[in-house]
Amino acid sequence: MSLSHTAAEYMLSDALLPDPGSSRAKGLRLELPSDRLLKFVTVGLPLCLVSLAFAREFSAGSQISCFSPTNFTGKQSAYADTACWDSLIHHGFDAEGRAVTKSLWALKIFPYSLLVVAVLMYLPYLLWRYAAAPALHSDLLFIIDELDKSYNRSVRLVQHMRKVQLASTEPEQFWEEYERARRERYFEFPLLERYLTCKQHAHALTFIYILRNLLLLLFLAATCLYLVFLHLNIFFQDEFSCSIKTGLLQAEPHIPPLIPCKLVFFSIFQLISLSVGSVYVLLMPVVIYNALQLCQWDKGLLSVYEMLPAFDLLSRRMLTCPLNDLNVILLFLRANISELTSFSRLNAVSALREATANKEDIDTVIDFMTLLAGLETTKPKHQ
Repeated sequence: MSLSHTAAEYMLSDALLPDPGSSRAKGLRLELPSDRLLKFVTVGLPLCLVSLAFAREFSAGSQISCFSPTNFTGKQSAYADTACWDSLIHHGFDAEGRAVTKSLWALKIFPYSLLVVAVLMYLPYLLWRYAAAPALHSDLLFIIDELDKSYNRSVRLVQHMRKVQLASTEPEQFWEEYERARRERYFEFPLLERYLTCKQHAHALTFIYILRNLLLLLFLAATCLYLVFLHLNIFFQDEFSCSIKTGLLQAEPHIPPLIPCKLVFFSIFQLISLSVGSVYVLLMPVVIYNALQLCQWDKGLLSVYEMLPAFDLLSRRMLTCPLNDLNVILLFLRANISELTSFSRLNAVSALREATANKEDIDTVIDFMTLLAGLETTKPKHQ
């Protein structure tokens, strides 16, 4: 008999969760996996393409090639290339034969505009990091710690019940007292449950998360519109007529009025813009999906924790409108499920409860632990 008692004590001691220490605070993820992917692609893609464009420019030299007259010397041809690249103005004629000019400066600033795009895409992340991440970190750390502690308290309660039941002369009276304690909710965890209930009435994290996704969606749409504008107005003109007859050269008779020029890296700019635009268009549904996650509850996690005694946030229908901070916290709890050690154990208990023939005997983790500890011989069935 003593051997079985010792085995039960060891089994219950092994069920306790170890203290995570300070590693939990450092390992919390304050970004959802989809948000982290969006940040990596939206910021990294333009930076990568711009770096490639700048590397090609520095290695290959000038991005323009002008067809100077045959009587020009080498220095005069280099001057014509430099002057046309500095001005970057196309001189042409309209349908009525009138002289018109068209600025192509957007091509010169295109690589720098992608740098601005990368900075804009990083702003929603900075907003979340400094406006919401500190509060979210505190909430996650407290809730994860309390959930694990609640599980440990349940196991310790079973240990205490076993000692009291073994020392009791009347086992039936002990189980009657246990049932009365269940009915009067002596085993509840009011601090954790009330904290989660309080988060249902807060909307700061929800507002910042929606604002983050709206800003990201706005910047993606603005970038795509900017690229469409470039393609419709500039990115179909890789050749233009340049005038270098200005300043001191205006009165020189041997200088032609217009010089044909060609943009050497025009196709590379087209490829970069198409790549960025197509990827950003594909990312827009992902941003919308991230924002729409708040329109429904993630009830799977809390339903598992209803195995804790008197933890019935779902059964009491306290989950109303999902647009609140509690739903945001549940999303990040799901992302930090590896830090929530008690979840895997309670999930296993829930699976065993579904596979048990007499399901009415297992309502909470305490019921399951009492069965494992060998107290089922005298335990009355729940009515």
